[in-house]
Amino acid sequence: MMTKSTVVAAIVFSLAIGAGSAVAQNPPPAADQAAAGTMDKKAISKACSDQANAKNLHGKERKKFRAKCKREGGKM
Repeated sequence: MMTKSTVVAAIVFSLAIGAGSAVAQNPPPAADQAAAGTMDKKAISKACSDQANAKNLHGKERKKFRAKCKREGGKM
């Protein structure tokens, strides 16, 4: 016959194994995906700034242009 401590140990052990396999099956963390998205946003912002520079835009006109450009993914 099993003692209470043996039963508890068996339950904890089975939960630990189950949790380990669940962690192993999870997709990569969202931080990796967010980092990739950040790089895209930086590239889009840079492209929009370069386009605004080429058009010699300043002040409110530049701000409006960059906002619209970024919404369109840097393709204006």
